[in-house]
Amino acid sequence: MKPRIIVCGLGKTGHKIFCLLRQQGAIVVGISDRPIRSETSDVVVGNLQAASTLLAAGLQKAHTLVIAGNDDAVNLAVLMQARILNPQIRIINRLFNTSLGDRIDHSLPEHTSMSVSALAAPVFAFAALGNRAIGQLRLFDRTWPIHEEYIDENHPWLDRQLSDLWNDRSRMLIYSLPAANKTDLVSAVLAGRECQQGDRLIVASEPTLRSPQKTLIQKLLKTLTSLRRFQQHSQAVIVVLTLLAMIGIATSIYICVDENISIVDSLYFSVGMITGAGGYEKVAEQAPENIKLFTVMMMLVGAGIIGICYALLNDYVLGTRFTEYWDIARVPQRHHYIICGLGGMGIQIAKELHTNGYDIVAIEQDPNSRFLSTARSLKIPVIHGSASLPATLEAANVKQAAALLAVTSSDMSNLEIALTAKGLAPKLQVIVRNQDSHFALMVQQVFEFEGVLNPTELAAPAFAAAAIGGRILGNGMTADSLWVSLATLITPNHPFCGYRIQDAAKSADFVPLYVETNCQTIHGWELLNCCLSAGDVLYLTMPANRLDLLWRTPSELIKT
Repeated sequence: MKPRIIVCGLGKTGHKIFCLLRQQGAIVVGISDRPIRSETSDVVVGNLQAASTLLAAGLQKAHTLVIAGNDDAVNLAVLMQARILNPQIRIINRLFNTSLGDRIDHSLPEHTSMSVSALAAPVFAFAALGNRAIGQLRLFDRTWPIHEEYIDENHPWLDRQLSDLWNDRSRMLIYSLPAANKTDLVSAVLAGRECQQGDRLIVASEPTLRSPQKTLIQKLLKTLTSLRRFQQHSQAVIVVLTLLAMIGIATSIYICVDENISIVDSLYFSVGMITGAGGYEKVAEQAPENIKLFTVMMMLVGAGIIGICYALLNDYVLGTRFTEYWDIARVPQRHHYIICGLGGMGIQIAKELHTNGYDIVAIEQDPNSRFLSTARSLKIPVIHGSASLPATLEAANVKQAAALLAVTSSDMSNLEIALTAKGLAPKLQVIVRNQDSHFALMVQQVFEFEGVLNPTELAAPAFAAAAIGGRILGNGMTADSLWVSLATLITPNHPFCGYRIQDAAKSADFVPLYVETNCQTIHGWELLNCCLSAGDVLYLTMPANRLDLLWRTPSELIKT
């Protein structure tokens, strides 16, 4: 029996989830706070938080509730109201605050929090690295990029046996859509079928980790090289040089006036007189009147200079300038990735690239951004300023960068940043965030950016997959078909229990990835001959519209 699903909050993300679930054949009802012209049925209009609205949508009989609004406070209010009305309902909750979501997941049973930024960020990172990723898969505590291979007449896999690709440990076959002879992937692998023109293969590639090792000398040279670009602190240098010049001039004059005064005594008095500390005053007391007037003038000017020096020193040590200095001093020189916009999406992309060992620099206009402390804890240098200004991009060494990601919350700002970057570095790889799918396609066609991605389009399939299935590891869309990757625990009543994996895979049209059994992990050809027993954890991919097979009895499964 297919689960009944309610999608609460039909904004851009919610409506996309609603359409995907309905497209996959799920029984789905939407809740919106305003009428939707394109939806005349299966949509309840009302206050999202009201008990009457949730009851009218059939909450008490529903299996899963997807809360897809863009306001965390409203989503939490819906969560609490839903749990009061139906304590057993399974909830998929969209939360911008991922740390709060993790705490709620550990506190409430059958609750899964998901973030659009966290789901879409890996695909942005893969695009910056040059991968044509359509999704991501979490395996072996690492995120694998997923891409589609379309077999044409010039593809290197044409006429290559699928069994060869199956046995390659650097990639995993996720799913296949053959052009002819519609058969499941496992049957095709066992039969020694070859890749034919028109076939589509979904493949997950093993991520490459980069661990750059920098010596102490390299770090020192990098810091010294960056000093010449630290122009905004030139006023401090001018003040210090002025102070040293005043001390030098005063010392020379006192020596010339009285040859009996040593250089040390003259220097001692000059420093004390200018700084206000005093000391050895007889140097000026025995001098002519014009020298005394000179001393008075130096005292007044020195008081102002010292005041400015103290203010600058306080700003450096206690303020933000010292931090800004070291941020700019640590900007990578080449082959780095520039992230413009340190919001929810930007910080998630930064974490992804940082985990894989790549050099990053972030540009953020808001000095009070909530993610600045997170970036600095990861030792990511942050440049404060507008990324649409050439000077800011040049401070980030844009001409020597590997790629730039424009991921602010404004589509127009992202476009301006991308065009400015291309103007400075025409060969630079640029990835742009855009919230309008139709506009994003036109932007990519007109300006020929390397990637224009819509976070909603990337994340919505994951919400839909989580609503249908259980522990989701990854997902993607191919030829309008949603497929999901998940882990399923084999229980004594599980439809796969007691069957060989290849037999269950042929019947249910899923692709096994690996299985955890008896404290070991089984892959490759051995995986297909493994017999599933209670306690095993099977990792697989299958079409979302066939996930209901996981709830059938063994006899029903084999008859399918």
